[in-house]
Amino acid sequence: MTTNERPIGELHSPVMLRRTLDLLAPALAEPGATVVDCTLGLGGHSEALLSTFPAARLIGLDRDPAALELAGERLAPYGDRATLVHAVYDELPEVLERLAVPRVQGVLFDLGVSSLQLDEAERGFAYAQDAPLDMRMDQTTGLSAAEVLNTYAPGDLVRILRAYGEEKQAKRIVEMVVKERAKEPFSNSARLVELIRDALPQAAKRTGGNPAKRTFQALRIEVNGELAALERALPAALEAIAVGGRMAVLSYHSLEDRLVKQVFATGSTNSAPPGLPVVPEQYQPRLRLLTRGAELPSDEEVAENRRAAPARLRAVQRIREAS
Repeated sequence: MTTNERPIGELHSPVMLRRTLDLLAPALAEPGATVVDCTLGLGGHSEALLSTFPAARLIGLDRDPAALELAGERLAPYGDRATLVHAVYDELPEVLERLAVPRVQGVLFDLGVSSLQLDEAERGFAYAQDAPLDMRMDQTTGLSAAEVLNTYAPGDLVRILRAYGEEKQAKRIVEMVVKERAKEPFSNSARLVELIRDALPQAAKRTGGNPAKRTFQALRIEVNGELAALERALPAALEAIAVGGRMAVLSYHSLEDRLVKQVFATGSTNSAPPGLPVVPEQYQPRLRLLTRGAELPSDEEVAENRRAAPARLRAVQRIREAS
């Protein structure tokens, strides 16, 4: 695959890097600490974690074999301090069991699409350039976006666009997709982008950036099962963190951030029945919120890296064992 012959570091600017490191730092300074980068990508966050915390060991997960290969080159100088695994982040418990790591001190999720996937046109993630409609983060398995468009029932397509893309014009877009796919199956992104432009009323085209953005997001989430995997991954990752350990999550759209917020809120409030004069230990919160709401990137960072603009950062500390 091509990386345009640029150094890996130039292909990827880790989002909110300094703040993420600061939030994880208290848990990773001690010798023997293990941190898991659940979304390795091109390894930008992982490289910074390994260089900033020289006593820490890193486990990096990614479902994309191409990303694992490039990140492996980038992290090679750190030797056996970095262990990279081909896995989806909801497979974290199995990975830790296989590596005989009972508990970890830090976990990082940097959700969404990696720079590698966006910049390699043939992956089909970007609506701004024509490419095969693939969108699989792991191209060795699962249905492509084209197969979803060409085979799903109209009702299922409408549901996906509404639920995962928050697309108000889902029914109108799907009606045109069904009509067009009967003439010729979809294979490339440009045809879908053109169809969406034709399907939307003028008012809808004037707001929210590229009109194809929401449909492409919805297809990507469906193809990769992202929200279902995240729903499983967040509680599993929190369970893997030792008391005193920390987790940071970077989200890039409201559906991800809402899930993270709910999981963190549940863990950081007591679960006692109402009216108890004293809250017993088993009902006490097991998490402490480290961020007030979701933190945003600075204007300076967004000016330097436009992909940071939608980022939302939340973090928690594990303060006690589960009951």
